Amino acid sequence: MQSYWRLHRYPILFAFVSILFYIAFAYDLVRTDYIKLFMLFGALFYLCTKIIQFEKWNFKFLFVSGILFRLLFLVAVPNLSQDFYRFIWDGELIKNGINPYLFTPDQILEKGEIIIANMEELRNGMSDLNARHYSNYPPVNQLFFAFAALMGGGSVFGSMLVMRLLIVLADIGIVYWGQKLLQNLNLSSHMVFWYFLNPLVIIELTGNLHFEGVMLFFFVAAMYVISKNRWIWATPLYAASIMIKLVPVLFLPMFLKYFGFKKSALFYILVGVFSLVLLLPFYASVFIDNFSETVGLWFSNFEFNASIYNVVKKIAVTYYEAKPWELIKSYGSLIAKLAIGIFLLLALLRKNNTLQASITSMVLALTLYYFMSSTVHPWYVVFLLGISIFTNYRFPLVWSFAVILSYYAYSNPDYKESLPLLAIEYILVMGYFIYEILSNAPKKLYFFKK
Repeated sequence: MQSYWRLHRYPILFAFVSILFYIAFAYDLVRTDYIKLFMLFGALFYLCTKIIQFEKWNFKFLFVSGILFRLLFLVAVPNLSQDFYRFIWDGELIKNGINPYLFTPDQILEKGEIIIANMEELRNGMSDLNARHYSNYPPVNQLFFAFAALMGGGSVFGSMLVMRLLIVLADIGIVYWGQKLLQNLNLSSHMVFWYFLNPLVIIELTGNLHFEGVMLFFFVAAMYVISKNRWIWATPLYAASIMIKLVPVLFLPMFLKYFGFKKSALFYILVGVFSLVLLLPFYASVFIDNFSETVGLWFSNFEFNASIYNVVKKIAVTYYEAKPWELIKSYGSLIAKLAIGIFLLLALLRKNNTLQASITSMVLALTLYYFMSSTVHPWYVVFLLGISIFTNYRFPLVWSFAVILSYYAYSNPDYKESLPLLAIEYILVMGYFIYEILSNAPKKLYFFKK
């Protein structure tokens, strides 16, 4: 025991201090206190880097630390996001045999015909914006909500606890399959802990109950099965990943050169079939209209933590007297088309003949999309970080720290952002992104190849 302490005393001390900071974050922080939030997050990120540097080959130490940090949030109420109230609301509807895509919370309350457990508490907890719109969470995500509501026994706390345990289990699965995938790609297996111990991941997923990690679990499992040349068996896993958060559907073109035309076509067909099977229990005549209406809001109404969009908006409003509410609708429509173009270009122009090269194209494409997007919530960066560990790019790790600057908006009742802080965030991220592109391209041939 004494010899273990002598060998590992610094990482043990770092882990102990992290425990104290995570407890403070989970139980003694309100999101309006930005200075405290920034200092805790910054300290936790520094401690995370030191723990991994000291113990990167000590799987047991890193794994136990990651589990312990997560368990500290077990009974904490999310303090940076209200989304979990809507998750539980949708789950309670399904538990009562009601399709969550057919009614908004406000419509249900106005009719007064449907009664679900804790409906007043759930409606008061979620934002007014959320309550006015139809659910935009895909079918598999809804099944997790329903499971949490069922196992939670009608209690908000019980449902919250079940969701938290599901998210922790997904992160454990990412460590398991992620290490196997890293080994198959001839990469260092300890890289998975840059995800597993990352404060952004722990706080936004386990702490605030976002399901990006569950989406990533199915995605990583699918990539591992593909790496074992059993790509047909990967299709239901890939479909499940799509049906949690939709993002992986954008990556389908990246497999075209890796699989070849015939295999790609069959892969797409099977993923589509499994996706439809998962969708069928929720299908109704108005499903597509309601779901697409809500998803479309992300392109035409919302803005948060944007980079290029803020520059465009500043120029358009200042010099061309553009109306912001009209600008974002036009911009959103344009960006949706540009994003599709970027994903197709990277699929066709890059030499995606290996799985790692294909995943690298996914990282680059999703990054460029986020740079252009008008809305980049902090938890969006989690998935980008998760897939980047299977490449040689590290700028998403920088982003997982720099995104803390966007949390400043939470300190204001009207969510007013600080453009100088956002400028610092994106200068750091884009600067490191450009540095890695320029330094990696000549020697590793990771960008466009002929």
